[in-house]
Amino acid sequence: MGLLEWLGITGGCEKEPVELNDKNFQDEVTKSKVPVLVDVWSNGCQPCLALVPTIKRLACKYDGKIKVAQLNVGAAPKTVGKLGVRGTPTVLFFDKGRVVERVVGMRGQHYYEDIIDNDLLHEQPQSQAV
Repeated sequence: MGLLEWLGITGGCEKEPVELNDKNFQDEVTKSKVPVLVDVWSNGCQPCLALVPTIKRLACKYDGKIKVAQLNVGAAPKTVGKLGVRGTPTVLFFDKGRVVERVVGMRGQHYYEDIIDNDLLHEQPQSQAV
């Protein structure tokens, strides 16, 4: 795997994430029937901007399996406070309405995929014959 691929900088499918705010957070995340990835971001945050393409690719790759959403701290100050977010970007992984994983800072796409596959979807890696 090359550096660009590790960072999630590859071509392919992208899908817009669900936009969250204080009003729709509970319905879209807490009451969701599927696991949810929430990208918490802020205006002027360069790592947040760099993470956007990865978030869109994850939304496309896991479409129908999980919900991928974005939460701007300026649009949801009450929710951000309740979640205890102290810095951006912060990516929260929800399963059955509860946070099961929290990642502060930017990581490569494969890092988020591992969390989704192992902690949200509980998929075991395919064993390879030797």
